[in-house]
Amino acid sequence: MDWLPAAASTYAADIDRIFYVILAVTGVILVGVLTVLIYFLFRYRGREGRKAFYIEGSNRAEVIWTVIPALFILGLAFASQSVWPKIKSPDRFPTDALELHVRAEQFEWNVTYPGADGSLGTDDDFTTRNQVHVPVDRPVVLHMESIDVIHSFFVPAFRIKQDVVPGMQNDAWFQATETGEFELACAELCGLGHYRMRARVIVHAQDEYESWMVEQS
Repeated sequence: MDWLPAAASTYAADIDRIFYVILAVTGVILVGVLTVLIYFLFRYRGREGRKAFYIEGSNRAEVIWTVIPALFILGLAFASQSVWPKIKSPDRFPTDALELHVRAEQFEWNVTYPGADGSLGTDDDFTTRNQVHVPVDRPVVLHMESIDVIHSFFVPAFRIKQDVVPGMQNDAWFQATETGEFELACAELCGLGHYRMRARVIVHAQDEYESWMVEQS
C-alpha cells in the first residue's frame, strides 16, 4: 500500500523521509501507550473486596514523561532543519526560476505568466484559470495572494503546501521531475464551495512548454 502519491518533485524524497521518521516515532509511542493502557485496565480493574487507594502523584514520573517527549521533538526538529529552510526560506529559492503569480479566490486559482519579455507585471502577461503550466526540470517560484479568505496551495505529488493569506504575499517553489498532469487542491476550508476549488498542474517537456507559451501569446 502506498502511503503517499508517487513523488514528482526534487525535494519530495526529503519530505517523505521526515514523514516516515515521524510516523515511526509516533507509531511506536502510540503502541506503547495503548499497551500500557490495556494492561492497566486489566491489572487494576475493580474486584470484589478490593478497596481503592489514591496517590498524590510522582515528580519523577512527571519529569520522565516531560523530558522524553521533549527530546523526541528536538530530535525531529534537528532532522528536518536541513530540509525546511531549503523549501520555505525565500533567500534559499533558486535564482534561475520561472516566476508565476497565483491569485486565489472563492473558488478558483488564477495563474499569471510572464509574456515574451520574461517579466511579470508587464503588458504581455497572460492568465489561466485553474491550470498551472510549467516546464519539467526547471524551478518554479510562485508569488501567491488571496483576495478574500485563507486558501492553501496543495499539490500532493510535489509535496508542496503553502497557505495563501489575504493581505500578504506568500511565496513557494517547486521543481517538477516528471511530465504529466497533477492535482492542485485547496487544503484550507474556504467556504461552501471549498470542495470544488481544484485545478491541474500540467508539466510539459521544455519544447512543449515553449510551444504552449507561443500559442498563448
